[in-house]
Amino acid sequence: MIDEADAHTEAPDIKGRRAIITGGTTGIGRAIAVLLASYGVKVFICGRTPEHLDDALQRIREVGEGDGINVDLSMAEDVDRFFEAARDFLGEIDIAVINAAVPAAALADAGESEARYQLETDFTAYLVCAQEAARCMSAGSDIIMIGSMTAVSRGPGSSIYVAAKSGIQGFVQSFRKELAEQDIKVGLIEPGFTGADFQYPEFPPEKQKDLIGKHQMLRAEDIAVAAHFMLVQPRRTAVSLIRVETRLDHP
Repeated sequence: MIDEADAHTEAPDIKGRRAIITGGTTGIGRAIAVLLASYGVKVFICGRTPEHLDDALQRIREVGEGDGINVDLSMAEDVDRFFEAARDFLGEIDIAVINAAVPAAALADAGESEARYQLETDFTAYLVCAQEAARCMSAGSDIIMIGSMTAVSRGPGSSIYVAAKSGIQGFVQSFRKELAEQDIKVGLIEPGFTGADFQYPEFPPEKQKDLIGKHQMLRAEDIAVAAHFMLVQPRRTAVSLIRVETRLDHP
């Protein structure tokens, strides 16, 4: 006879937890915010565009509780403003999803100011937000970094993005060990080819819908499910890396 209590691992309930999600107004961040809110997590998001923030908060509030703010995380003062507003709304922070990013092209094709902005957003802001989140957290907390399979494929035409995501990949491995004794878990999710406005204009909405239907593109919600999986593991378990790829290669 199977002892079901022994056959299944502990799955902590995330209801009542408090989460920040950077870049939570569109794409993967929005999907994560909506999913966590639906499980009873109180969420606070940020993004750069007011209309995207309004749209995301409307959806979040249909399933749960949330608020947010417009900021540009490439600027240090906006990082401070985001965390101050998040603490005012949430009180404590015990989940941080570091996700906000901008598209970045080949270094040879970018001007210096453009390259600096992309690196400030896609790499420096990741580290600074992770640092600030850790300072706010107590035992039993989780930090999830959203990286990219670009760090693995390292194809041409996106060398700035490859540099940022490869840096995050290495950072998470070290940062996880630094926080382990404090019972703050750090995990990395590396999505493959995922549908979002991030893919415009090369892949407009109808093209994305077609590729998703052909199993050649992921939905943002597929990445949200991976984030939820990380959060419902026993504290002894560190799911340190999840790579989510399409079953079929995209064209």
